Amino acid sequence: MGKANGKPERGPKAVDAEHELPPAEEDGFVEDAAAPGEAPAAEDEFALLKAERDQLLDRLARQQAEFENVRKRAAREQRDYRDYAVTEAVQSLLPVLDSFERALKTAPAGEFRNGVELIYKLLADNLARLGVRPIAAQGAPFDPRHHEAVEVVESTAVADHHVLEELQRGYMLKERLLRPAMVRVARHPKK
Repeated sequence: MGKANGKPERGPKAVDAEHELPPAEEDGFVEDAAAPGEAPAAEDEFALLKAERDQLLDRLARQQAEFENVRKRAAREQRDYRDYAVTEAVQSLLPVLDSFERALKTAPAGEFRNGVELIYKLLADNLARLGVRPIAAQGAPFDPRHHEAVEVVESTAVADHHVLEELQRGYMLKERLLRPAMVRVARHPKK
C-alpha cells in the first residue's frame, strides 16, 4: 500500500497491490482451495485405492502360496517317480526269485545247487540295493496290510492269528508294498 523511497514496502503485513493475497496466506498457512464437496471425494478415492491395494496384496500372497505348493508337489512327485520307477521291473523279477527259491528247495547238494545259490544271492543282493526287502511272515502276527491269508487252519503250533506257513514270499520296495505274502494263518480250536 505504501511505498517508502519509491520501493515497495516489505514486511509481514505488506500486501502487493496487484496481487492481493487472501488473509489465510498472510500467516504462511495455505488451505486447499477446493470446494467443500471435493474433499470427501478425495478421501473416498484414497479409501478405494487402499482397498484395491489390499486386495492385490492378498491375491499376490495367495498366488505365491499356491506357487510354492505346486513347486513342492512337483518335487515330491518327481522324487516318488525316481524312487519307484523300478517298480514294474522289480515286479517282473519277483517270479524269477520265486523260481530260484523253489529250485533251491528241491535241488540236491552239489555244484548245480551251488551255482543256483550264487545266482539267487546275486539277484537278491541287487534287488536289495534297489530298496527291495522281503516281508517277514513265518510265525509273525497276521497283518492284512502285508499278508494275504489263503487259508485259516486250526492249529496250536503257533499263537492264535499268527502265520503258520508262508506259501509265497511278499516284498516291499522302500515303504511301498510290491506284493503281499501269501500265508496260512493259525486259529486255535474253540474249547
